[in-house]
Parts: sequence; C-alpha cells; structure tokens
Amino acid sequence: MIKMDLSCQKNFSKASTGFTLIETIVAIFVFTLIFGAVSGLIMLAYKTYNYTWQQSIAIDEARRGIETMVKEIRGAKSAEDGSYPIEKAEDKEFIFYSDVDNDGETEKVRYFLGNVRSGTQAQECQTSVAGGTCGVAFSNFLLGTLKTAEVKVSVDGDFDWGPNKEYAEIYADTTNYLGRICNTGCTHCAGTWQGTQTYNVINYASDNSITFLADASLRVEPQCPYAMKSKFEFSWTEEIAGQAYEFRKGVIEPVGSPPTYPASQEKISIISSYIRNTPPIFEYFDQNGNKITIYPARLKDTKLMKVFLVVDVNENQPPSPFELESSVQLRNLKEE
Repeated sequence: MIKMDLSCQKNFSKASTGFTLIETIVAIFVFTLIFGAVSGLIMLAYKTYNYTWQQSIAIDEARRGIETMVKEIRGAKSAEDGSYPIEKAEDKEFIFYSDVDNDGETEKVRYFLGNVRSGTQAQECQTSVAGGTCGVAFSNFLLGTLKTAEVKVSVDGDFDWGPNKEYAEIYADTTNYLGRICNTGCTHCAGTWQGTQTYNVINYASDNSITFLADASLRVEPQCPYAMKSKFEFSWTEEIAGQAYEFRKGVIEPVGSPPTYPASQEKISIISSYIRNTPPIFEYFDQNGNKITIYPARLKDTKLMKVFLVVDVNENQPPSPFELESSVQLRNLKEE
C-alpha cells in the first residue's frame, strides 16, 4: 500500500504560489520610493551643474564687460561739441564721452542698470516787462518710478548792475523757491546763456508734472530789447519694471556740423542680465581719494572711480553672489 505525506504536499503547494498581492504592492511601493529618490538626486545634480554653468558664463560676461568699461572710462575726454567729459554721475548710471571704437571721433557712452531710464527736456521763455516773469511746464515724462530729477537754469538779459539789484529768482511749481541766479558775474545783454545753476527738484516732480518760473528783479528792464530770457533743462532718471537686472551700454555717435548727439540714435547692448546690485555700481572720488557724495561735485571733481558689480543668476539658490570690483583713474582729468 502506498502512503502519501499530505502535509508535505500542502507545504509544497503553498511555496509554489509566489508573491501574494500584498507583497507585490509593497515591493512596487519600495521600488517607486527608491526610483524617486535616485531620480531626485539626478535632477538635483543636473540643476546644480546647470546653475553653476550659467553662473560661470554670467561671471565671465560681466568680467569682460567691466574690463571694457574701465578702459573706456579711463579715456574719457571732451565731446565733439565741447561738452565736459562727464555728463551724468549717478549711483547706477554713468554718462561720459570717449572714443570707444578708435575712429577718431568721441562717442557719448552710457552705462546703466537696465531698470534705469534717463531723459532730458528743454524749454525756453522770455519777458519784455521790467521785473517780469516767465515760466515753462513739463508733464507726462515718466514711464516708471522717479529716482532723480534736476533742472539746469540759465538766463540772458539786463543783468549787470551788481549784487541784489539785477537778478532772477527761480521757483518750482510756482511757490517753491530754488535759488537766485545772475546776482553777480553776468553781462548786460550778452546774447548767450549765463548764470547757469542746477537744482534738485525730485520732491516736486514725482507726480509726473512740474512747472518752473523765473522772476526778474524790478531793475531788470527790456534793454536787449527783451528784459530776460530763461532756459530750463529738466532731466530725470527712473526705474522701469521688468528690466531690473540687465546691465546695459548705450553709445551715440556724433552727427552733423556742428556735431550733436541725438538720443534717438543711441545703440544699446546688454553687458549682463544677472546684475543684482543693491549697493552703487559707480562710486566717485576726488584727486585726494575722498569719496564724493554731493551730486554737482561728482561732475567737476571726479578724478577716480570705482566700479562694482554683483553677479547672481538666481538669488534664491546657492552659492553666494559673485562680486567684481575695479578702480579706474580718468586719465584726461587727473591734472585738472
């Protein structure tokens, strides 16, 4: 008689059935976790490499840009129309004249952070009344947020009698006194602009509108035959949203005779798209190495400059921003 061990048969049948459903689900879950972790590490490594590569390119672009900029600033000189080598000296915008393409002509050059836009408008007025007034108005000049605003005022007319006798007083928005010009040093009916003064008017221009008034003293009479002519050159800088990190260069070639620099012909290129400067890009120093903070003095007293750029492709991701710094002496101004 043949006998079978049924218990062995039962155990064999159970072992041959493989993974249960629960075991399969657990295995798939564990595999998914491992695959996700490995994929995440691969993606992180790729992003880190990609960021590092972009950062190195951005640093190289900025470094080459700052080297070119320093060379051009070092050679700053008078414009073809006789203008002083430095036209504007802001924290994040610098306008000067230099022969940047070695063609024998002096170009107008502007370096600025991409969110900075500058503009200038000029108007004239006159009065033929003794002790009369004349005024001008500027409006709708802003596209962004006003950062600086100033007006350069010049006059011509019956200004030669001496202190406190023949002069013009300048006002912004009718009642805000700015200063007195031609109190001394002006010539009777000179036929040219004189007594030029520059005033900071940012407190009056932020509403996108500003007026200026020139008020002649009573002894300013119509002997030229007008009594007084006034010229107001209003200039401003503003921040434009959406371009906050582009460091740019603008170049205007001189045209015509006598030469001029038409703003409409400015050719702009991007030096770097990843400049994150909170501190100034440009700092200005006199011949003794003292930092110049008062704006009018920056134009006439600057002999040495420091250029500082903060480069960062993504400010929300490490590593820390890369800083580039260089100093430059303005060769043609150091003896003035």
